[in-house]
Amino acid sequence: MLDQKDFSFHIKAVNEDGLFSGYASVFNLVDGDQDIVVKGAFNASLADWSAKGRLPALLWQHRMGEPIGVYTKMHEDDVGLYVEGKLALKTARGAEAYELMKMNAVSGLSIGFVSRDDSYDRVTGVRTIKQVDLWEVSVVTFPANDASRVNGVKAAEARQANEAKALQNLINIIRGASQ
Repeated sequence: MLDQKDFSFHIKAVNEDGLFSGYASVFNLVDGDQDIVVKGAFNASLADWSAKGRLPALLWQHRMGEPIGVYTKMHEDDVGLYVEGKLALKTARGAEAYELMKMNAVSGLSIGFVSRDDSYDRVTGVRTIKQVDLWEVSVVTFPANDASRVNGVKAAEARQANEAKALQNLINIIRGASQ
């Protein structure tokens, strides 16, 4: 049975080419489904994908018939499962996902996986996911884990950086005039 685990994720950037990055899973946080994913859960699966020369699917809302691009990079770090992907902007769904991600209207990721090793704490009701076979990572509207939200859109970040630089220049001019 294929499980789905939702995470709201932080896209670090979405640029005009449809490239984005962020976290698909954040470790050691109990989500809305009372699950926790621990560091190391993805390593074996990612090694298997690497041996095949590809990565798990990039889907829209877990719809297997609606790929919206490809992942170009996935790895675990101390935070969680870091991903980089490229949206297929010449497809209707890829272009739609891009626009919605830029607006922060859609900001969640959800992993589709088969659990290979987990444990259940009857006292707390929390399942600890220790190892998975990762099949896909979807862009979703309603994630279960709120810790991995969208960080921003690269074009907006560049605009904000330019605005901050212009403001700093204005402050420097004002300071220079008052001296």
